[in-house]
Amino acid sequence: MAPKPTATPTPSICPSILYQDAKGAIRQLTEAFGFTEHAVYQDDEGRVVHAELSHGNGMVMLGSRGTGGKFDELMAVGGPTGVFVHVDDVDAHYAQAVEHRADVMSSPTDREYGARDYLVRDREGNVWSFGSYRPGVTDPPAG
Repeated sequence: MAPKPTATPTPSICPSILYQDAKGAIRQLTEAFGFTEHAVYQDDEGRVVHAELSHGNGMVMLGSRGTGGKFDELMAVGGPTGVFVHVDDVDAHYAQAVEHRADVMSSPTDREYGARDYLVRDREGNVWSFGSYRPGVTDPPAG
């Protein structure tokens, strides 16, 4: 699948995550967490070797474990990843995740620094935080 054109600038930082079941991860991230599939490339065996999913002006890249590439080799001993994603309506986003039976670790919570967020694990243990905090715009939490 060729990349879809985008109206937003290319993000300068993109978390990269490897999954045992990358197709299942894509399904969960798009259906439960509201990501948009930008590009998915598969090898001859149907494994996802590279995918790009967007959310707002951010993007995450992902692929399948066990493809034999250098990144796959280096990530073989890596643990779960934690990723934060800004959403405008935390409660509506949370309701969507719950509707799709996501593994919620904490329900929406108001933070002392003015943000609201919740935590969820994806199908392979990575922790995603979805919240109203805007890195680079919102004042960071005090120390």
